[in-house]
Amino acid sequence: LRESRLQIMDSDDEEDSLDKYLKENQRLQEASLRLEQENDNLAHRLISSKVALRSALDQAEDKVDVLSKDLVFTQHELQVTQDQMRSKEEEATMLKDVFRKELEKADQNIQRSSGIIADYKQICSQLTERLERQQAAHRQEIDSIKVRMGTDNGAPQDSSRDGKEKESFKDQIRELEQELARTKLQMVEAKCKIQVQKDSVVPAPATTARSCTSTWGRCTQGAHRTGAVRSPKRHSTPSAGPV
Repeated sequence: LRESRLQIMDSDDEEDSLDKYLKENQRLQEASLRLEQENDNLAHRLISSKVALRSALDQAEDKVDVLSKDLVFTQHELQVTQDQMRSKEEEATMLKDVFRKELEKADQNIQRSSGIIADYKQICSQLTERLERQQAAHRQEIDSIKVRMGTDNGAPQDSSRDGKEKESFKDQIRELEQELARTKLQMVEAKCKIQVQKDSVVPAPATTARSCTSTWGRCTQGAHRTGAVRSPKRHSTPSAGPV
């Protein structure tokens, strides 16, 4: 009986072990299937990742080619720009030297012209004073001549002598007026020369130069006309009667 019980217990243990092994085997098979599925999924993901990486690598290589070309072009443009900058700097340096020389020359011209202008102003001032003195002297002489002519007209004189004296007085008046006109002309010419010197120091537009030229012409022509009007032709026959 004891042996039969032991056999029964052994058989029960064997059945339990078999069930245990079967369950373990089933669990292992399920785990294997799960691992195979996960392996397939990982393989699929790996293939997809490889494809994506290959595509990204191709795009990166294309971008590298484009960037390399852009880099070469940019380097070329940079070289051209640097060459242009050097050329511009050399040109600027040359222009600065030219400008400096022209500025020095202009300063010298200004100093020289300032001296000339000062001389002309002094001449003009002297001519103005001389003109004023001559005008005063001429007025006095004319008044004196008129007084003498009036005095001579009050006394009985020979008509021929009276006419000659009147003609002599008229000649003196004409000479005085001519000298006055010449003095005015000299003063106008001096003023015009001062204006020309100022224009040469600071260059004016062409219209201003033409205006100055026309002004010079009008000044000189006006002075000549003044002298001509005040210098009528001498009468061939003296006046016989009193003025």
